[in-house]
Amino acid sequence: MTTTASPRPDLAAFVAGLPKAELHVHHVGSASPRVVAELAARHPGSSVPRDPDELARFFRFTDFAHFVDLYLATVDLLRTAEDVRMLTYEVARDLAAQQVRYAELTMTPYTSVVRGIPIEAYTEAIEDARTAAERDHGVVLRWVYDIPGEAGLESADATLSYALDHRPEALVGFGLGGPEIGVPRPQFAPHFTAARAAGLHSVPHSGESTGPQSVWDALTLLGAERIGHGTSSVQDPRLLDHLAEHRIPLEVCPTSNVATRVVERIEDHPIRAMVDAGVVVTVNSDDPPMFGTTLNREYEVAAALLDLDEAGVADLAVAAVDASFAPDAVRRALREEIAAHVEVSAASR
Repeated sequence: MTTTASPRPDLAAFVAGLPKAELHVHHVGSASPRVVAELAARHPGSSVPRDPDELARFFRFTDFAHFVDLYLATVDLLRTAEDVRMLTYEVARDLAAQQVRYAELTMTPYTSVVRGIPIEAYTEAIEDARTAAERDHGVVLRWVYDIPGEAGLESADATLSYALDHRPEALVGFGLGGPEIGVPRPQFAPHFTAARAAGLHSVPHSGESTGPQSVWDALTLLGAERIGHGTSSVQDPRLLDHLAEHRIPLEVCPTSNVATRVVERIEDHPIRAMVDAGVVVTVNSDDPPMFGTTLNREYEVAAALLDLDEAGVADLAVAAVDASFAPDAVRRALREEIAAHVEVSAASR
């Protein structure tokens, strides 16, 4: 059967009400146009426009390197701890509005610290926002601190220090983001070894803009427990077999891959090949406002590409819960919520 990425109207309401976990979503990349405009207004002189239409044009990327440049322009708007707190709280509120009950938010503290926000103030800001968001909106947040690969080993040393010496209560993972081209994974092996020894989970980006060897390096040298994107894994049948056998999930972000030109068209996305190979796949939004998407939209896209019904979509949601590092009680409650949503939807038909 030929699949398309056209959303199925009959699934839209089901997806909108489906309780979810989000495992691959970036802090700064989740800034809504409203929040970006507010930050730009706070800090005049930025290259980031304040007008929503101009913002939409601003975030039209020609390739992955262009995306990184514009992403960092948005990072420049975070100049105070209050900016960080406001963004964190608003991101959590936007997630909760999509029925996200649990999210592992990828944080890049290095880019804020080098711009003048002390790590102590940064940590206090995100933790304060986290507890307020859970109280106000019922969404449970956990952090993944990622190395911005483009900033090299200095940023890796600093990020490891933030994770070990200034560890926030909600930190669960250690990651690696930014461009892969020219940023080989092996150089970060000592940092991941130290982070894992401290009890943090390894969740690097790999195989997004480079080939499957990047994924192999993440697995064998960085001890990856999940792979961010892993899009090129389908080029190596042996790698797919390894991922499937060892139940190593891929954090798949379909619209992101098209927006950054990693995949030419959404219909060409390799998620079907991943699933057919028995690989655990989770659906995520990456940098949703920047890519003009939402987590709900990504579930609809995945459902179209995989030809899923409601039960299949619910299975994707459960896969994300099972692949998460959420507390056992949160995972148990979320699985029960998903099952209840399926039952209510079936009863209403």
